[in-house]
Amino acid sequence: MKAFPALYILRHGETEWNAQNRLQGRFDSPLTSVGKAQARSQRSILKTRDLTGFSAFTSPQGRAFHTASIALESLTDGIETDNRLREIGVGDWAGRARADVMALAPDAHDTFDLYERAPGGEGFNALRMRCVAFLEELDGPSVLVTHGITSRMFRLIVLGLPDAALRDLPGGQGVVFHLEAGQQNRLTIGA
Repeated sequence: MKAFPALYILRHGETEWNAQNRLQGRFDSPLTSVGKAQARSQRSILKTRDLTGFSAFTSPQGRAFHTASIALESLTDGIETDNRLREIGVGDWAGRARADVMALAPDAHDTFDLYERAPGGEGFNALRMRCVAFLEELDGPSVLVTHGITSRMFRLIVLGLPDAALRDLPGGQGVVFHLEAGQQNRLTIGA
């Protein structure tokens, strides 16, 4: 397994479309008040960590960039955007309610199947390729602010897990995942 630098990986806070159970993909919707509070929780977690020498990167999508600006305020020397941290593309299904899309794909077992089958979508292989490309360019410890599926893919790669484990990785908004030396820790307030 390849060694990667220490990472803190955050998913953006809750958005209006998350609350409405809609697929976002490359589309965007603003953070809710809950989402902003989740970003403040992430900030509280990161304030307890020594981020000396850490770089910070975020997806350029509004929900991730807004989360990064709250969670990392004055904790790093700046935040760079990188398109490779954006969410997996869901093509024609972006903006649609999950229930409606599930009805279009009745043989889909779960939302993960939708991400793979979306007409005009990116798919997991392409997502993996761009995440690997990003990780291979990292030259030091970093904080990444990204999205639900993209966060899981980054963690899957860093942990050296098979693609089938993507579904099993924990998610969550308002938490921080710390990855170092092939281990993952889910950090929450008070933990």
